[in-house]
Amino acid sequence: MYSFTSRVRYSECNDNLQLSTPAILNYLQDCSMFHCEEIGHGLAYCADHGFAWFVLTWQIRIDRRPAYCERICIKTWCYEMTSTLAKRAFVIEDEAGNAVVTADSLVVAFSTSLGRAARIPQAEFEFVGSEGRPDLPPTKRKIRLAGEGESLFEVPVTERLIDTNDHVNNMQYVDIAEQAIRLREKDFSIGTLHVQYKVAAHLGDTIVASLNTEDEGYGINLTDPEGNSFAIVRVKRTDTDSQKTKETR
Repeated sequence: MYSFTSRVRYSECNDNLQLSTPAILNYLQDCSMFHCEEIGHGLAYCADHGFAWFVLTWQIRIDRRPAYCERICIKTWCYEMTSTLAKRAFVIEDEAGNAVVTADSLVVAFSTSLGRAARIPQAEFEFVGSEGRPDLPPTKRKIRLAGEGESLFEVPVTERLIDTNDHVNNMQYVDIAEQAIRLREKDFSIGTLHVQYKVAAHLGDTIVASLNTEDEGYGINLTDPEGNSFAIVRVKRTDTDSQKTKETR
């Protein structure tokens, strides 16, 4: 297991002075990157060996959002790895050691020379630890939405959205999805978040955000103008918000 500590910055907060959803994704991504660097298998190592790690799916449960200035600890561990798929868990804990965010991810190795997923190099099995799977339901590889949804807006892919892999960073899709939700329901509070990444968007592409209303939340399809998905995001309400919604029906 790898961990690092931090303090919730003002720049990481939403309008309620709590850790924002994009900031949560950034902490999880950064923690896995730090873990790779810590054991000598970071960005330079991967580049020299012709591969990169690509996240297929996220499952994230937000039990409580840490507040501005709160001290937190972010932890990650790889609990299972096959020849083609790695499973990596995460937790964000408060100062008392309580888990406030729990996450699971399915990850593949991507061959930079072949331009596709490839077998995981044997040396990467060093990441697998003795820690078990996180306390979450099984993480599904695919998200299926009912219908096309309502197209809300388009986002041109500019350099601001691009990371070192020359495509839109994983966090940005979630940020766009949350913007779509806010247009429909300004005070929506995310309790669980599932993300499936399908095809990477690149500089000059256009991302179309379409929203599906579901029983406990929303499904957001992020596509190109022709309807081909870059990513699919499904969010469900916090338990408190779900109860309020039922009571008002």
